[in-house]
Amino acid sequence: MSATMPSLHRRALAASLVIAPAAWLGVSAQTQRRLATPRQTEGPFYPPSLPADSDSDLLTNGTLQYQQGTPVWLSGQVTDLDGRPVRGAQVEIWQCDEDGHYHHPADDGDRAARAFQGFGRVVVDQDGGYRFHTIEPVPYSGRTPHIHMKVKLGGRELLTTQIYKAGHAGNARDALWRSLGEREREALTIPFRGGEARFPVVLQV
Repeated sequence: MSATMPSLHRRALAASLVIAPAAWLGVSAQTQRRLATPRQTEGPFYPPSLPADSDSDLLTNGTLQYQQGTPVWLSGQVTDLDGRPVRGAQVEIWQCDEDGHYHHPADDGDRAARAFQGFGRVVVDQDGGYRFHTIEPVPYSGRTPHIHMKVKLGGRELLTTQIYKAGHAGNARDALWRSLGEREREALTIPFRGGEARFPVVLQV
């Protein structure tokens, strides 16, 4: 009996190391650092000057209401690598209208619909949350559907990236999307369903 007990004890100890290595190392899933949201190019259509109406509702530009496209609420949380909200961060998005045009002089003299705001910005709430009312992104010549995003904190630009539409056939033909690794694609490609889309932002602050 006494010869068997040490053997059983060693087996139990070995099993516990296999089952819960994180606990033995003093690391938990909650404290593991996250993957920072991948960066992408700003592109040529960031507004040269910010529009007078640049709030979170891109479907209302002044007194005009945009009636085209598929409306969607784009929301998420801005956190650091440890999952803490980045309070005070400012989130900007910009995109083309339903016909593929930006509010920008370089886009054939700014042919975008006047009713579509095309650009929005918000300051995150205490939990790092942001929310925009816009349209689902659409393709235009040479590009798959996408929404541009920039995150700032004070005078610093922390991130510039692009958000892609999951399942769109144009993704595989898009040079910028193809340049991403598998994990980066997963981070930037999200479903748009039922008028909702969630895009979490993780920053290396």
